[in-house]
Amino acid sequence: MAKYTRIEVVQQMYTTGIVPVFYHSDIEVCKALLKACYDAGVRVFEFTNRGDYAHEVFASLNKYLQENLPGMILGIGSVIDAGTASLYLQLGANFIVAPIVNAETAKVCNRRKVAWMPGCGSVTEISYAEELGAEVVKIFPATQVGGPEFIKAVKGPLPWSSIMPTGGVEPTEQSLTDWFTAGSHCVGLGSQVFVKSADGGYDYAAITGKLADALGIVQKIRGTV
Repeated sequence: MAKYTRIEVVQQMYTTGIVPVFYHSDIEVCKALLKACYDAGVRVFEFTNRGDYAHEVFASLNKYLQENLPGMILGIGSVIDAGTASLYLQLGANFIVAPIVNAETAKVCNRRKVAWMPGCGSVTEISYAEELGAEVVKIFPATQVGGPEFIKAVKGPLPWSSIMPTGGVEPTEQSLTDWFTAGSHCVGLGSQVFVKSADGGYDYAAITGKLADALGIVQKIRGTV
């Protein structure tokens, strides 16, 4: 069962500004990376449903989080159907992210008052997703859809839309400035921020540092520091 309401999730996504997006089959790697993000100040994290037995990794990760990382909100991404959404809701997912708009998935999430964030690529899809109850819509792949200029254009006729770009966002001052000044609610960050060391493993200290810098940039852009 979700621990956080859809409104709490949406508000925390805005407050933090950055949502790391990650998948790995090794639960110990996931725990260490989640802790690195938490230490940087991240409070919303999207684990993606990308591999076999991903739900088992998610379940273990959520239990670890509840015992060790107070205030961290964990959700699941890459969910394309209602059955998969139901599975993860039973495992305590606090939000569901999808690359597509699927009405049946929306219904499943709405019945449990859990945030559903579908992927959209047009004004029509964004409006339809909001009609289905989406508080935040994801544009993906964000750069290919149209980049920051797409968000700026959408916010003209749909100023109430809360948009999260994922895919092509970089943890740099220029990139983050472009996306947030265009009107992004928050951004999803993936491989660009997950630094690896010379041996091929993740450099958790470097990840914490890179994310902390990016969060600082977002606060600066928004004038909250």
